[in-house]
Amino acid sequence: MQRALDIDRSRFADWYQAVVRDADMAESSPVRGAMVIKPWGYGVWEQIQQELDRRIKATGHDNCYFPMFIPLSFIAKEAEHVEGFAKEMAIVTHHRLKMIDGKLQPDPDAKLEEPLVVRPTSETIIGDAFARWIKSHRDLPLLINQWANVVRWEMRPRLFLRTTEFLWQEGHTAHASEGDAVDETLKMLEVYRSFAEDTLAMPVIAGEKPENERFPGAVNTYSIEAMMQDGKALQAGTSHFLGTHFAEAQNIRFQNDAGGMDFCNTTSWGVSTRLIGGVIMTHGDDDGLRLPPAIAPRQIVIVPMLRDKPEDAEVLKYCQELVAALNQERAFGQPLRAFLDTKKIKSAEKRWNWVRRGAPIIAEIGPRDAAAGVVSFMRRDDLRDGDKVKSIATPRGEFLAGAVGLLEEIQAGLFAEAKARLDANIKSGVTDWKGVADYYAGGDEDFKGWLKVSWSKPSGAALEAVDNKLKSLKLTIRNAPLQQPGSFAPCLFTGAPGVEEILIGRAY
Repeated sequence: MQRALDIDRSRFADWYQAVVRDADMAESSPVRGAMVIKPWGYGVWEQIQQELDRRIKATGHDNCYFPMFIPLSFIAKEAEHVEGFAKEMAIVTHHRLKMIDGKLQPDPDAKLEEPLVVRPTSETIIGDAFARWIKSHRDLPLLINQWANVVRWEMRPRLFLRTTEFLWQEGHTAHASEGDAVDETLKMLEVYRSFAEDTLAMPVIAGEKPENERFPGAVNTYSIEAMMQDGKALQAGTSHFLGTHFAEAQNIRFQNDAGGMDFCNTTSWGVSTRLIGGVIMTHGDDDGLRLPPAIAPRQIVIVPMLRDKPEDAEVLKYCQELVAALNQERAFGQPLRAFLDTKKIKSAEKRWNWVRRGAPIIAEIGPRDAAAGVVSFMRRDDLRDGDKVKSIATPRGEFLAGAVGLLEEIQAGLFAEAKARLDANIKSGVTDWKGVADYYAGGDEDFKGWLKVSWSKPSGAALEAVDNKLKSLKLTIRNAPLQQPGSFAPCLFTGAPGVEEILIGRAY
């Protein structure tokens, strides 16, 4: 298998933008920081959404929907929450426009009595509903999920990775006990971990975020962290144990079995369209996007080579029958997604359009293939032998019989390639700050992986000092992996006895 990415990593940002553009995934919108998700990009999101939705429902959650406008007073009830999101909130203050002095502007007479926040997240408005819905311990646990858009004003946008408006799912649950809520938090973290690895072929490390990286108002925040091909980390999903903080702010209480009143313990968790950016930066190569078959909107693309000649009819018929047969198969638990591209453009151009889009298998069928009952195809995961594009010719029956297995092989191969890169680029054994500085010496564009170091889990001012030290090298703590060793070296930052290992690195 070819090395995924051989480009100069100093141009990684330019490469990423080119892949998004050439794969026809998304484009910037007239609204600064927001994006238009084009059909191919949205098709990928639909596959992500459908599979993750199945997994969320399998754990007992029901889907619902809440308004995108949240009264400012709701958010103000939770001090840590409003402070954490204050700089990112978009506010609606008027409900009507009016021509004034020849310009369309907010009507001064239409000012809202209370400003409305455009949903940055939904803990507060969902908490308001929970306070009405929950009366008794018999109403618990309450497990819901919402697929929605959110707005967080972004100063440095990048398509899929950081945009002012993005799509996501957010789960919200309420429980009778702290233990049940913690179990829920970790259960959903595991759902995200397995989804990222099994469906996105993107290896991740699950762990707990440090105190200064917690979701505003959370007791504990957990994340899955993925390594991109430039060595930087991408926080790919989060799960939060909120304790009783939001319940106390919004009076979410229940009558326990002894007749007393207790506050609920709540959780929230979510992933977003940022996952698409993660897939691009994990699997893309010099020819563009490489999609794991499980999320490819078109898993096998058939490109007929038509030349405006009499034999075109036989070629087209052969291709149509091939697609129909493929679509009778099932791959990854769903009907196989084969597609016949009959656009009236040159077959070579069509082929490279699908290469750039990352379709896992692309077959070019000409008159000789149709006459001989052969399928000539290329694998997007293993496209080249040097500068030459590989083409594999297989009898039709053999191709049909092996198509599902081939897709599964491609899926597994992409994961294995990314997992090997992750494992090879997490370095242990650094015990002092000089070792950290030496490892990350050089420019931000140089490839550097992550360091796994011991620390004493400082808090307050001591943690702030650690954070400032890391920021001097553009580093952050990613998480403390759930799987920890039995003993620890002294804290790299303070020299105090270590209590856990953490991952540090540069990140998106």
